[in-house]
Amino acid sequence: MPPETCTPWIAGRNVGTRGRRLETVRAPFDGRLLARIAIATGVDLDAAIAAARTAFAELRTWPRHARRDLLDRIARAITGDRRGLAALLAADCGKPVTQALGEVDRAAQTFSFAADEARRFGGELIPMDVDPRATGMTGLMQRFPVGPISAISPFNFPLNLLAHKLAPALAVGSAVVVKPPPQAPLAAFRLARILADCGAPPGACNVLPMDVAVAQRLATDPAFALLSFTGSAKVGWHLKSVAGKKRVLLELGGNAAAVVHEDAPDLDWVAERLALGAFAYAGQVCIKVQRILVHRAVWRRFVRRFLEASADLKAGDPADPKTVVGPMIDAAALDRVQAWVREAESAGARVLLRGRRRGSVLRPTVLTDVTPRMKVECEEVFGPVTTLTPYRDWAVALARVNRSVYGLQAGIFTADLRRALAAFATLEVGGVIVNDFPTLRVDHYPYGGVKDSGFGREGVRYAMEEMSEPRMLVLK
Repeated sequence: MPPETCTPWIAGRNVGTRGRRLETVRAPFDGRLLARIAIATGVDLDAAIAAARTAFAELRTWPRHARRDLLDRIARAITGDRRGLAALLAADCGKPVTQALGEVDRAAQTFSFAADEARRFGGELIPMDVDPRATGMTGLMQRFPVGPISAISPFNFPLNLLAHKLAPALAVGSAVVVKPPPQAPLAAFRLARILADCGAPPGACNVLPMDVAVAQRLATDPAFALLSFTGSAKVGWHLKSVAGKKRVLLELGGNAAAVVHEDAPDLDWVAERLALGAFAYAGQVCIKVQRILVHRAVWRRFVRRFLEASADLKAGDPADPKTVVGPMIDAAALDRVQAWVREAESAGARVLLRGRRRGSVLRPTVLTDVTPRMKVECEEVFGPVTTLTPYRDWAVALARVNRSVYGLQAGIFTADLRRALAAFATLEVGGVIVNDFPTLRVDHYPYGGVKDSGFGREGVRYAMEEMSEPRMLVLK
C-alpha cells in the first residue's frame, strides 16, 4: 500500500501539495515510509487563522446541547475506529499496540468527559446584598470563550494529548489551530477528519505541520487568545516569554519520583508496578518513573524483585500485543539516553541492569549510587532508564524528591495515612499518587506541574476554565 500524503488541513479540507515542501514520516521501529507531509507556509497559517476565527464566531453561539452532542459523536467515532487508530499509533510513534489501545480509549473518554462538562459548565449566582449598596441587586457570572486557540502537541501521546486541547475548546465554543508533532503527525490528521465527519464546523480544527519560524506565530500572533503547549521545558518557557498578552497553558517535562517505605503494602506488586511505570513505551512519558527511593529495611528485597520485573518486560515490535518496551522515537533520542548513562557511570554510578540496544529498541537500564547532579537524576531522561536510591528517614526522602527543577507528579507507597498526608503537604508537585506509580493520570482531574514542569492545568473542566473567562451581569 503506497504511503499517504498529508497536506495542511484548513477549514475542513486538505489544501494540496503545490508550493509546499514535502517531508517523510517513517516508523520508529523499522524505518518504513508511512507518509509524506506537506509543510505549511505562512500563507497557510494566515488562512488557518481566518478559518479558526470564522469557526469561533459560529461555535460560541451554539447552544450547550449542540456542543454536547458533537462531543458525544466524536467520542463514539473514536471508539468505532479503535483498532485502526491503535495500529496507526503503533506505526507512527512506536507505541506498543496494547498501550496504544489504552490511549485510544482515553481519547474517547476525554471527549466524553467534555460532553459531560458542556452540559453543566456555565457560571454561578453571586450574592450581591452582602454589601448594603447592592441590596435588591442580582449578580450572575457566566463564562465565555476567550477566543481562537493555538495548540502544539508532542509525539508521545499524539492522540490523547491533542484531545486534551480540542475537547475542552469545543466544549466552551472555541476553535483551534494545531501544530502536530513532526515525528508522529498522522493521528492529528485522522482526528481532524473525525471531527469534520461528526459535524464540527469547518475551521474548528486546523492541522498545520510547520517549521519553527512559522510555528512561533502560534505564540506571537495576537489572533490567538490562548496557547496550549505540551512538550519540552526549554521550548515551552521560550514560547511563554514571547507570547505577549495571550494566555499560555504549559504542560512540560518531569523526572517523577516514587518513594517506597518499609510499610508499603504488597512489596512485590509495588516493584512490578514501578517497573511498568519506568519502562513502558521505552520511558517516553513525562510522568514515567525516573527516580525510586527505597527504605533501607526493604531495599534488598525490592531491588531484587524490581530488577527481575524490569528484565522480564518484553521489548521489540510495537505491533506485538505482548511488547511493553517499544522503540525510541529516533536515533538521536536513543544516542542521548545512552550518553547520559555512560556519563553517570564515569561519575560513579553503578549499573544494576544494563539495557542492550537492538536497532531502535533499548532495553531497560537501572542505576544506583547516583547523585542529584547527574543528568539521569536531575534532568528528564525520557527513555528507559531509572535510578534506585536507599534512604533511612522519610523526611530526607521527601527532601530528595523536592531536590529537582521539575514538579509534575510523585508516587508514595506507605500504609500510614499520616505519612501520606505529610507527603501531600511537603512535595512540590502537581499531584501526589498514594500507593500507585506517578505515571497515573485520569483524564478528568486537574493535571499539571510546578517549577519547570509547567504553568496552568489540564483535565477537561480545568482546561475549560483556562480557555474561558468570567463575565458579570448585575441586575437592579
